[in-house]
Amino acid sequence: MKKIGIIMGSDSDLPVVQKAVDTLIALDIPYEVHIYSAHRTPEEARDFAVNARNNGFGAIIAAAGMAAHLAGALAANTTLPVIGIPLKSSVLDGMDALLSTVMMPRGIPVATVAIDGAVNAALLAAEILAVSDESLAEKLALRRAAEAVAVLEKDKSLTI
Repeated sequence: MKKIGIIMGSDSDLPVVQKAVDTLIALDIPYEVHIYSAHRTPEEARDFAVNARNNGFGAIIAAAGMAAHLAGALAANTTLPVIGIPLKSSVLDGMDALLSTVMMPRGIPVATVAIDGAVNAALLAAEILAVSDESLAEKLALRRAAEAVAVLEKDKSLTI
């Protein structure tokens, strides 16, 4: 199975990124996590992206706040799918990161999830891998079914 690369711009992003890691672990998807900055370590970020396909990755998740150029910088250097997680900051509540992540120029797409949406980023990466992995597709279907059951059980216990 291909790996998922998770790149965060700073170690302060780990509390959000951990949710993506936990989701990948639950689905038995191999992953690697790195800290690379689009601005402070651009060569390392570029090298990761350029070599990701040959290093066994099937998709990349990039988490960054504020200017949030990380996902775009990675996407500019690979044709693997890149999923951006815009992170909430104290300045603009993550709207700056959301717009920086989602507003990519034509030809360099970045799939973007909600602000702090690490679980959905991991699930989208899993769905990308599941296109060619029936076992993973089944795990995702079972997860969705379990979530539906949980909602219906909450409905049954509703006492308003």
